[in-house]
Amino acid sequence: MNRPHYILLPVSPLFIAVSLTGAFMLNLLPWGRWIGAPDFVALVLVFWGIHQPRKVGIGIAFFMGLMMDVHDSTLLGENALAYTLLSYLAIMIHRRVLWFPVMTQAIHVFPLLLFTQAIQMLVRFIVSGRFPGWLHFIESVVAIALWPVITWLLLAPQRRAVDRDHTRPI
Repeated sequence: MNRPHYILLPVSPLFIAVSLTGAFMLNLLPWGRWIGAPDFVALVLVFWGIHQPRKVGIGIAFFMGLMMDVHDSTLLGENALAYTLLSYLAIMIHRRVLWFPVMTQAIHVFPLLLFTQAIQMLVRFIVSGRFPGWLHFIESVVAIALWPVITWLLLAPQRRAVDRDHTRPI
């Protein structure tokens, strides 16, 4: 089955800000402490780091990490460090990942999210001496299961109609 190849419109900086704010709001909901609840901020940061590395970079990831640190009442800089490294790694692999279909992209993003969680757990372990358990990593599995949905939602405003105008080649 041939899928249409879309020529994407430029992304609006306002839409990026709204998507990051929405992800932060989803993390504020009470399910954030449940085992398996994905980190929506990390998921949206890695998406924009892959799709728009010049607009969403390490500085925005650091800021979002500080916001999550304040929200979680964790050690200031824990999420900031993890999100900064996540953003750096996403920007580093963005050219390769964009060549693949969405499910293969999810396979490439999975180690990044696992690494982010490992950094967060390492910092927590160093500070408190407590290990939350291996079940904590289910969060990354759930986030990867949401990758196709997040991709579809965040690319939707940029898609053009397939055959919108027959007089213009684009």
